[in-house]
Amino acid sequence: MTGRTYVLGASLALCLAGTALSAAPAAAQESIYVPLLTYRTGPFAGSGIPIADGMADYLRMLNERDGGIGGVKLVVEECETGYDTKKGVECYESVKGKNPVVVNPYSTGITLQLIPKAAVDKIPILSMSYGLSASADGNTFPWVFIPPVTYWDGASVFIQHVAQTEGGFDKLKGKTIGLIHLDAPYGKEPIPVLEKLAQTYGFTLKLYPIAAQDMQNQSSTWLNIRRDRPNWIYIQGWGAMNPTAVKEAAKNNFPMDHLVGVWFAGGDDDARGGGDQAKGYKALNYHQAGTDFQALKDIQKFIVDKGLSKAPKDKVGENLYNRGVYNSMLIAEGIANAQKITGKKAVAPEDVRRGLEAMNITEARLKELGLEGFGSTVKLSCEDHSGHNKVFIHQWDGAKWVKASDWIAPQKDVVRPMLEASAKEYAASNAGWPKRTEPCEKSS
Repeated sequence: MTGRTYVLGASLALCLAGTALSAAPAAAQESIYVPLLTYRTGPFAGSGIPIADGMADYLRMLNERDGGIGGVKLVVEECETGYDTKKGVECYESVKGKNPVVVNPYSTGITLQLIPKAAVDKIPILSMSYGLSASADGNTFPWVFIPPVTYWDGASVFIQHVAQTEGGFDKLKGKTIGLIHLDAPYGKEPIPVLEKLAQTYGFTLKLYPIAAQDMQNQSSTWLNIRRDRPNWIYIQGWGAMNPTAVKEAAKNNFPMDHLVGVWFAGGDDDARGGGDQAKGYKALNYHQAGTDFQALKDIQKFIVDKGLSKAPKDKVGENLYNRGVYNSMLIAEGIANAQKITGKKAVAPEDVRRGLEAMNITEARLKELGLEGFGSTVKLSCEDHSGHNKVFIHQWDGAKWVKASDWIAPQKDVVRPMLEASAKEYAASNAGWPKRTEPCEKSS
């Protein structure tokens, strides 16, 4: 990425205490330790809480229903980051000595600081559809995984949706497309692809950065939007920023069906922020909302109905709760694959790295997991740690999200060369970046 600078964060030794969801067994017993970096406090808690609940409930359900994975209980522990990068690194330092099989930063800023640590500590990082898009290059980042799609993929799908709605890519010429984004690494991620596609198709790209302290005060931004009159707007926001943007769009009579959020701008509360006028708001997604899936019913039966969940019953099945479920499904599949590959029950971090690299979640496998029709298939490889899998457009009908498009494949021919070049730039700009030494795994 031309002009982009990568900075490695210094290691911090201060430890934060996590909240254990399952008491740690005696050292002699077999167990698998899965820490969850979550944020139930701070300015982004409104988005962080349902995801944390979904992640924890799915893993706890596996313990209650199946006795864990492959007969081995999971020890799940939360560490509160407040979506703060410094606290996130502190959480990582506090858990890495406990033999975690995988780490979920759940923040692009935290992920960027942990990426250089992964190859040193030999602990895989799962940054599910967030983080550094270039980390999809498994040759440069063998310890980092970013399934099922990257932010760059998402930007390309958004432009495809715009083109399809407008009547073809040729209709994009002369259009103005805006990006409302959090003024942070997360928010800036899609910019390189949008700039590339603007050059290719002849549309004008307008950027509207929102500082974290201004998430709920976007009046000046919308003054600029009224001046520029973009035809479409893409939202790469988080926390209170999203419902505020939807509310402002409604207030300013922006056509709601031309306002499209990335998957992390597609929470139920995000759409509710616009009130009745939010009907028609769109967002990208790679899994369904709702509880009409066997795994979700099992979560209700084994966890929610027994009072073992922190989630209010009416929040189970909402989009961000299900995002957490999807995330933990990926964790569980990486562990299960590792057990198959190695023949071990209590697998180690390096085993789970192999399991993640061999991931191949087919429609048949989703059915086995009780998630038939729930989400996208996921296939990773040695070279490809994302899969660039399909997503769809879902739309707010005034009360809930409904699927509003077929599955759409990202423009991999555009995205993949860009991220491979970016990965090379990352390695070149960080002296001594290690070359891959890990053997490749084949997907089953």
